[in-house]
Amino acid sequence: MDEIDTGAASAEPAANGEDTGPAVGVLSQYVKDLSFENPNAPAIYQQQAAPAIDVQFNIGSGQVGEDVYEVVLKIEIKAQAEEQTAFLVDLSYAGLFALRNVPAEQMEAFLLGEAPRILFPFARRVISDTVRDGGFPPLMLEPIDFTGIYVQQRAQAALEQQGEPVGHA
Repeated sequence: MDEIDTGAASAEPAANGEDTGPAVGVLSQYVKDLSFENPNAPAIYQQQAAPAIDVQFNIGSGQVGEDVYEVVLKIEIKAQAEEQTAFLVDLSYAGLFALRNVPAEQMEAFLLGEAPRILFPFARRVISDTVRDGGFPPLMLEPIDFTGIYVQQRAQAALEQQGEPVGHA
């Protein structure tokens, strides 16, 4: 199991030799669901305009065993060329992570921020290859700061709980 330093101060082993320091590891990664649609082929290949790309992300996590969590990075992509759909991609890319001795207050941040960051490059490759295999130029998604998004969403939720207005008028 590959271990990743969580940045927490290293803990000394307990007197009985038990390792009490936080540790996380990637157990496996896999395509959970993949769909590619090219509904307007072959006419779409005659389009000269570059398609407009809409990308949506969703992250889910759940415990699947003792100290084992599944994180699913769901990516939905719609490419529109003028009035026609060029292609649709729906990918659920998942990973199993072992988390041991991770403080409860850091668990959600890891599962919804750091774990998707680890999975993203692999999901990005699957999407690129799938789009290319569908007859289009490979689609290279820009890197995403999942931890930054997580922190921003937590801050927004905290403001909403305090009754502060969120957004601009």
